Amino acid sequence: MDTPVDVVGRAAVVLRAVAGHEPRGATTTAIGRDCDLARPTAHRLLTSLARAGLTDRDPETGRWLLGPELYLLGNAAATRYDVTALAHPFVRRLSEATGESAFLSVRRGEETICLVREDGSFPIRSHVLAEGVRFPLGVASAGMVLLAHLPDTEVEEYLAHADLGRDWGPQHAPAQVRRHVDATRASGYAVNPGLVVEGSWGMAAAVFDAQDQPRWALSLTGIERRFGPERRPELGELLLTVAHDLSRSLRRRGPRP
Repeated sequence: MDTPVDVVGRAAVVLRAVAGHEPRGATTTAIGRDCDLARPTAHRLLTSLARAGLTDRDPETGRWLLGPELYLLGNAAATRYDVTALAHPFVRRLSEATGESAFLSVRRGEETICLVREDGSFPIRSHVLAEGVRFPLGVASAGMVLLAHLPDTEVEEYLAHADLGRDWGPQHAPAQVRRHVDATRASGYAVNPGLVVEGSWGMAAAVFDAQDQPRWALSLTGIERRFGPERRPELGELLLTVAHDLSRSLRRRGPRP
């Protein structure tokens, strides 16, 4: 018997791929490549999603974008899931105190998704992270710190099937990721020493929900010389303090699904 095709799952993968190319959009070929789909299959899915308003196509460039129905659905779900309004002052506090770009990311399954960005006063910025950008757990500082706060069994199960070294280079091989997990647990905060883009450094601290589970991460990114050994402890302590304050605020707000 043939295995049934998971159409809904495929559609979700395609929508995530389109989101990863916002705001410029992506070609059908690029979406197919990102989703490991043949171009005709990707085109059929994108076209079907467009009929439902879930994707849109720029008539001039032919690039695919997220559709208007997603905006409406997102607004309807925002009261249950959105933490950005509460988190904005904390992200801004980090950017103003450090001069660096500051972010809030959320864990969604085995990925982190950036929700909030606030640029600091320092004129040279890293553009690795922006709203909507996704990274696997263990990649970039937010992914590192959230992975490090999971139990050892979950870390090992994840590393057993997530081929980070193939997609992100040998610096993300399991042994290297374990080393970063150990270092993060020792200090409480994660340091990404330019592993995603050379010269672009990041640091992150975990934010916890009412059940004391790591669900979000606050992070800072910037150029390497702004994250030297003399400044990292100061930045780490600030991240931990602000992350703790945001965790307390989220707990006072009450549980959310």
